[in-house]
Amino acid sequence: MAVYLMWGTVFASKEKLPEIREIQSFSMENVDGSTVSLDDTKGKVRLFYFYFTSCPDVCPITTFTLSQVQDLLKEDDTFGKDVSFVSISFDPKVDTKEKIKEFADRFHADYEGWYFLRGDMDQTKQLARDSFQILIEGENKDDFAHMNMIGLVDRNNQLRKVYNAFNTEDVEPAVIAEDIRNLIKE
Repeated sequence: MAVYLMWGTVFASKEKLPEIREIQSFSMENVDGSTVSLDDTKGKVRLFYFYFTSCPDVCPITTFTLSQVQDLLKEDDTFGKDVSFVSISFDPKVDTKEKIKEFADRFHADYEGWYFLRGDMDQTKQLARDSFQILIEGENKDDFAHMNMIGLVDRNNQLRKVYNAFNTEDVEPAVIAEDIRNLIKE
């Protein structure tokens, strides 16, 4: 019985995360001025997060959580090599490249594996809605309302999990890092 229990808890493989939907193609400007498309990140496991730099509450907290996940993955030497993060601003009028870089630097983002993108507001809202089922409402920082979610995407552009960043148990850095590690092995 002890061998069976040990096998079940230690050696049995975890159930694979389901494929939810394919992420739609996009092309946006990165904080360094280059253009980044979905195809540029294909082949890596990715975390997607939609934010705006003047967010008074959840965006900085969630970006800090992502930085903790980044640090865990750097310990494995997978960040930037097998894993990328894609943070997309939905406030391009206010979020200039300089403002985004200042925001990212506060969270010691490693630009070798973390893209901070900006593009057309309507395109960004559509990408968030259609690919991740994340709603973003409003036209400026004074009236934005958005779902605070993080999307986990596999190497083949398939959404595999959506984390509710309002739920602290759902966005535990070690749990997210473990989900990423499991997708890397697939």
